[in-house]
Amino acid sequence: MTAPLRRQREGAVLTLTLDRAEKRNALSQALIAELHAALAEVDDAIAVVVLRGAGKDFCAGADLEELLASADRTPEENEAEALRLGRLFLALGSCPAPVVAVVHGRALAGGCGLAAACDLVLARDDARFGYPEVLRGFVPAMVMAQLRRLVGPRAAYDLAATGRVIGADEARALGLVTRVLPADGFDAAADAAVAELAATSRSAQRFLKRLVHDLDGLDLEQGIALGARVNAAARATPDFRAALRQFLDR
Repeated sequence: MTAPLRRQREGAVLTLTLDRAEKRNALSQALIAELHAALAEVDDAIAVVVLRGAGKDFCAGADLEELLASADRTPEENEAEALRLGRLFLALGSCPAPVVAVVHGRALAGGCGLAAACDLVLARDDARFGYPEVLRGFVPAMVMAQLRRLVGPRAAYDLAATGRVIGADEARALGLVTRVLPADGFDAAADAAVAELAATSRSAQRFLKRLVHDLDGLDLEQGIALGARVNAAARATPDFRAALRQFLDR
């Protein structure tokens, strides 16, 4: 059986490609396990992790055959299975390197949640996003915590309650997408954006990612205090000294 995830390392960039094109890269339990394993292996040698989908789509969401079979299992078994996907979203956030979703085609349901859990989302201008679970008698429960934080409660409810699929420009306006890139030359433009990110200070990127996540739930005073601690820690890194000295010596 072919592995559902392809891993490719080029320099300091690790690309993880969902490789179930015949299933629109649906999130099977095997694929979720592979993603967990790949993210757990990210170390200081990796500057950026890129998440892509093979074939015509990024990811269509849960594997519907597995989902249907779950109707015969106990609530406890299904909760444990759902939490494996939820922990994947958390793993993307706790991965030390920034994770960039490069989205083409459709990113739906859990697939849209997968992209939204990444630090940056680069979308082709004809990409489509949505949470159509309600149209299949289901609830987008595992994606809701992240979605609500990104777009606010009203927009999150609108997307989830209607199941409507939106274009890349609307997804960017709502906060689901970072950048929309033209279909013509999309791969090259996405690669250039990733290379630009990978060329920056690795320690600074790690501090920044952790800071953005740790600020969630803090009040202003607590956030400023956390910022001061991160500021002080960043000044002690070799990257800080080298980059500042290079700038001053120009």
